[in-house]
Amino acid sequence: MNSRRVLVTGGAGFIGSQVAAAYVERGDRVWVVDNLSTGKRTNVPEGAIFIETSIGDAGLDDVFRDAGGFDLVNHHAAQIDVRISVNDPRRDARTNIDGFLNVAECALRHATRRFVFVSSGGVVYGEPDVVPTPETAPKGPLSPYGVSKLTAEYYLQYYQQVHGLDYVALRYSNVYGPRQDPHGEAGVVAIFASRLLADEPLTIFGDGEQTRDYVFVGDVVRANLLFGDAALRPPGVLDDRGINIATGVATSVTSLAMTLADAVGREATLMHKDARPGEVRESVLDIRKARGLGWSPQTSLKDGLGRTFEWIAAASEAVR
Repeated sequence: MNSRRVLVTGGAGFIGSQVAAAYVERGDRVWVVDNLSTGKRTNVPEGAIFIETSIGDAGLDDVFRDAGGFDLVNHHAAQIDVRISVNDPRRDARTNIDGFLNVAECALRHATRRFVFVSSGGVVYGEPDVVPTPETAPKGPLSPYGVSKLTAEYYLQYYQQVHGLDYVALRYSNVYGPRQDPHGEAGVVAIFASRLLADEPLTIFGDGEQTRDYVFVGDVVRANLLFGDAALRPPGVLDDRGINIATGVATSVTSLAMTLADAVGREATLMHKDARPGEVRESVLDIRKARGLGWSPQTSLKDGLGRTFEWIAAASEAVR
């Protein structure tokens, strides 16, 4: 499988850039497509071919054609802000449905061997009845963002059943780690770390007892490498090709704040604000399926938080 042609959309972003770097390190020929709306040019790994364009651009087909097609398409590009999706569903759909369809259609036309789609286990299940939540749980997204991710999975199921496009949908929980941007829309870990550095209070929306499943970005990268190649059962129903990528461990937002402070030896002051609309109360994923296929998380929360804080501290120092 060396020297495969691999496309990573969103490959200048927090997770996508680290996935792209892993492909380069493995010996693949890697193309990165990103419009840099949230990604950074400096994140694109050395050795990758970078093309600054939107996934919704009609010229994306030229990227596929000029590369001679791709063996693997890894689709990380997305509008990921739940609040934006609630306030402006059409904006969310332009990227997460229309943009996705442009990529999928290109992949189909140019005979892509496997399409790795980044879905979201944190939103497609809504408020689940079973926690930790397995892939087969009923789907009930509570935000347009969740609707768009689930819609893309249904499209991929259609493309597979009708046109033979092989795919896998990785349903991430809350991913954190180095390169996560504490400015603008960012994960709570990056925001908390940035505030601790500045000796500012940590803002918690709601009572702080809402739970999330925090998985380290390095573990997520390993999942992408594995499931880009892994032999998977022939798909029948939607969940046959959906795989939760998480830890299976519930952590409250308050506990996250205190664990981070403990990991870096700082005191945390907590400040509460009203809960935000469109966000679920409990989100913890069952990962028995991923374990059965050879993947499991390797990084403890405390270790991952410490490594993330160190990176954000170093990045903050570098810009002074």
